[in-house]
Amino acid sequence: MTQPLMPMATAVWLVDNTSLTFKQIAEFCDLHELEVQGIADGTVGMHIVGQDPTANGQLTEEDIERCQADPKGRLVLLEDDVKALPRTKGPRYTPVSKRQDKPDAIAWLVRNHPELSDLQISRLVGTTKPTIQAIRQRSHWNISNIKPQDPVGLGLCKQLELDEAVRIAAARKEKLAPKTEEAADAGEAAAEDGVAVAPAPEETTGE
Repeated sequence: MTQPLMPMATAVWLVDNTSLTFKQIAEFCDLHELEVQGIADGTVGMHIVGQDPTANGQLTEEDIERCQADPKGRLVLLEDDVKALPRTKGPRYTPVSKRQDKPDAIAWLVRNHPELSDLQISRLVGTTKPTIQAIRQRSHWNISNIKPQDPVGLGLCKQLELDEAVRIAAARKEKLAPKTEEAADAGEAAAEDGVAVAPAPEETTGE
């Protein structure tokens, strides 16, 4: 299903202004039902400004009323005359209007999820490794104007994608931890082996 523009912002508006079920909103916005529940609970999208899908011609008020009366009904997205091409396996496409938000998103990920690799951040935000390294090292040309912002709130990735990336990074970190400890133990053992221990004096007898 083709998702509406700014799906998270659209979901915020639908949660705040309609009595649609979480499932109906999730299906229309191509989100997980738990994400929509998180919006309602105030744990997801707290700083996202809701976008009215009826104002931009993506949904009709009649369709909202129909689905409010029928919890099993599904909202119908009004498609543009020029349909968007399906996403390929290539780099994530980011609308021109959102590309300026990428450095803010990278800074937020680097600060809040240091366990994420450059490759993971690159896939989440749709950026390049040199840009990520420049922000990590604070050598980016515009570093003084970069303000960390949640990439989910900026619409650059989905909450589920971010959660999955963090889960994978955490699992990788746990897997490497035992090897790091083993290396440290081996280093300590080698250091101890290098210390000369004076032999105990031989006991003398009265003979």
